[in-house]
Amino acid sequence: MNNLIDFIRKYFFVLLFVVLEGISAWLLFGFNSYHGSVWFTSASGGAAAVARLYGDLVSWANLQEVNAELTAQNISLQRETELLRQALTDATRDSSLTERLVQQKLQGYETVAAKVVANSAERAANYLVIDKGEADGVKPEMGVVGGGGVVGIVYLTGPHHSLVIPVTNRKSSISCRVRGQNYFGYLQWDGQSMLSAYVDDVPRYAKVRIGQAVETSGYSAVFPPGIFVGRIRRIRNSADGQAYRLDVTLGTNFANLRDVAVISTPYKAEIDTLRAQAIELEE
Repeated sequence: MNNLIDFIRKYFFVLLFVVLEGISAWLLFGFNSYHGSVWFTSASGGAAAVARLYGDLVSWANLQEVNAELTAQNISLQRETELLRQALTDATRDSSLTERLVQQKLQGYETVAAKVVANSAERAANYLVIDKGEADGVKPEMGVVGGGGVVGIVYLTGPHHSLVIPVTNRKSSISCRVRGQNYFGYLQWDGQSMLSAYVDDVPRYAKVRIGQAVETSGYSAVFPPGIFVGRIRRIRNSADGQAYRLDVTLGTNFANLRDVAVISTPYKAEIDTLRAQAIELEE
């Protein structure tokens, strides 16, 4: 009790000032409409600012949960968009010029329509698996083409599926030529981009230029001549310096390859037999 009395004595004038200020404010704002409205507006603004601050703090505290929910919604929307895009592509799909030219070149050849069911990419030994096999007439060493041109060669077959070695495989080697010329070389892949390969052993006196089309030569029994492969992107010397190496932008996009056709070239068995007999004669 003595401490309280000592406190009041010590701060008497301060307490008196606060009390008088309170009474003055009450008289001013309680009996004066203008000042009362000003006080009410100021108080409301302060309360609103406090409420906003509280809301911001709550939002910040829940930010991680909100972000996770937004991310999940984003992924769901992306999946729906991709499905809609694929459906639109299937509904409005039209043959490109290259695809029509490939179809023209294949007239007179037996083909087996197939779909790619497995596709390895960005590897040194890429491969494709198609949904047609021996039961459908597919055999090893048959050529495979798509809407963009040459795809690869059948390597192994099962009853209902086949393994295809695409041109984007280091083991692939397909005889090609520059369109309109008889000079030919072999299309190979350097293990880099899935969109490009190169043709080696093109003679230095061949008249080639950037942008020219590269197509199958027809010098093998796998592909008929004139099937589109790609276009020349760059011309440089081969490793031995005795010929040209043509960097080629491939016509087939292996990232979204789906529909293909397996080519059954006529007289392939006869050609293979003649080659085997020629090898035996050399021995």
